[in-house]
Amino acid sequence: MKRIAVAGASGYTGLELIRLLDRHPEVTITCVTSEQSAGKPVSDLFPSLRERCDLLLEPLDPATVAAKADLVFTALPHQSAMVVVPAFLAAGKPVVDLSADYRLHDAAVYGQWYEPHKNPELLPEAVYGLPELRREAIRSARLVANPGCYPTSIILGLKPLLAAGLIDPASIIADSASGVSGAGRSAKVDSLYCEVNEGYKAYGVGGVHRHTPEIEQELSLLAGREVVITFTPHLVPMDRGILSTIYATPLQKVTTEELATLYAETYRDEPFVRPLPAGRFPSTAFVRGSNFCDIGVTVDSRSNRIIVISAIDNLVKGASGQAVQNMNLLCGYPETLGLEGLALYP
Repeated sequence: MKRIAVAGASGYTGLELIRLLDRHPEVTITCVTSEQSAGKPVSDLFPSLRERCDLLLEPLDPATVAAKADLVFTALPHQSAMVVVPAFLAAGKPVVDLSADYRLHDAAVYGQWYEPHKNPELLPEAVYGLPELRREAIRSARLVANPGCYPTSIILGLKPLLAAGLIDPASIIADSASGVSGAGRSAKVDSLYCEVNEGYKAYGVGGVHRHTPEIEQELSLLAGREVVITFTPHLVPMDRGILSTIYATPLQKVTTEELATLYAETYRDEPFVRPLPAGRFPSTAFVRGSNFCDIGVTVDSRSNRIIVISAIDNLVKGASGQAVQNMNLLCGYPETLGLEGLALYP
């Protein structure tokens, strides 16, 4: 039985990790941390955990946490994870990091979008934790950089097209809509009920959202050339979920049926990616609470565009579920262990 620590357990991704790990048959949660709520049972913050996980939240002292765990999830804000991750690695504890601190391979790029990196020497060994791209590398890693939610939905949506060389990489446009939980649990005016309810808005417009370089990094590797995309995120008045609508120009004549076959073949052996038949498209309602990514694809012959639509739960496949999937690979467990649950519907 593996002992697991969740550093940063007072946020939505921390809660989702606890929810998923609670039903995992091969692990036990031995440590949860929170700076602001130290000394309180985590079930006081999240009553849904009552009598399932009543551990006291502790201050984040790396030595103390490492002594209690065989593997550490760092569900911390960006720039905070890099302060403690080196200590966990030095103690011999594998880390699955849910922040953006180790996703970008180039420290200079990280500095442009965040701040100067505190331990850039770790970036070359950090494995980008999208199992559908890096499964074998994840198995032997000691530091896994769990992908962002928007990037997961867009990269999985475009992988078959880029790998097959079917689209012009310079033509990609992605419009992605996310539930409000993607903004985190801390109080922000823009996330208040009256600010969000009955509204639908774009934000991070004009190529300034911090997930942009992460998306472009992975799409460039798939395309074998530098890729720059137009990415616009939107906020939807719902709790959770991401729907990404992606547009690209085909390089050859192709039918919707041929694309549906390509997606089915590409993801045939992937347990959490569900390509839909031609003419069908996903909804966030059908992946809510699950680790699935549903994808539909079609050809707009009038405008000569391929349209891909993907749906994930931003807190599961977009964060904590994917982190548990990575943990399973690191620990040699079946990849689907603890993640078999279907969506919560209705």
